[in-house]
Amino acid sequence: MSAPVLEGQASFALRGHNPDVLTCIANLSNDEVFTPPELANQMLDTVADAWADAHDGASIWQNPDVTFLDPFTKSGVFLREITARLTDGLAEVIPDLQDRVDHILTKQVYGIGITQLTALLARRSVYCSKDATGHHSIAKSFDRDWGNIWFDRTEHTCTLRAVVSGIVSRRFAHA
Repeated sequence: MSAPVLEGQASFALRGHNPDVLTCIANLSNDEVFTPPELANQMLDTVADAWADAHDGASIWQNPDVTFLDPFTKSGVFLREITARLTDGLAEVIPDLQDRVDHILTKQVYGIGITQLTALLARRSVYCSKDATGHHSIAKSFDRDWGNIWFDRTEHTCTLRAVVSGIVSRRFAHA
């Protein structure tokens, strides 16, 4: 039996709608919580407002010396949105787009992946490539494949038995 052949275009109500993949990922059910892009942008608006209040109305997105760290990078949504805002904000300070993008990605935006997979996902979101030195990467100045989104697997030495033993010991020590 052969597969049915579809002719013509499907009549989708959302034709032309191209959803943000990070919105789709944020809606997946698993043990990791991904921040939806809308929430990340609301939080970044709050950061920008607080910066402006503390710096006589200056825009954080126009400052080429400010650095950003996402210490629990998962999808890279914060880093991606920060990069987009800096790309617009630094247009007058660094007019050449490639120089601007390289400056932002190599000197201003940093992440620490919580797993190898989330580090790869974040690199794909920020650099448009899982390898910051890859052919498709929008960053052209890195000499390391992980760019500024780092992950290093760490083995945990604490076992459940040790945790339970410690809890039991502390509880009965006070009895």
